[in-house]
Amino acid sequence: MPARLYVKGTFLGFRRSLYSQRCSTSLIGVEGVKTKSDARFYLGKRVAVVYKKSSKSDQCGMIWGKIVATHGNSGVVRAKFESNLNPRWMGRTVRVMMYPYKA
Repeated sequence: MPARLYVKGTFLGFRRSLYSQRCSTSLIGVEGVKTKSDARFYLGKRVAVVYKKSSKSDQCGMIWGKIVATHGNSGVVRAKFESNLNPRWMGRTVRVMMYPYKA
């Protein structure tokens, strides 16, 4: 059985303050990451969101992004994508790639 090259994550929402929201920065919860120090391992890693192009076709699309910072103390990370994610996708599973690897 082939090894999986990614870790599952969840698109939690957008970076925000009390009155404004920054849609260009998404918050991603990585499976198994509970602390800020664990989340630092994923800085610079690639993130992919796989979606179906239309309900009638079997074609899939991908939006690629990159993890740029940690967010808070609970292991959540910030990611920037090529194009902003759709707000309807909150709660959807994303793929956090285990490469590029920095030794």
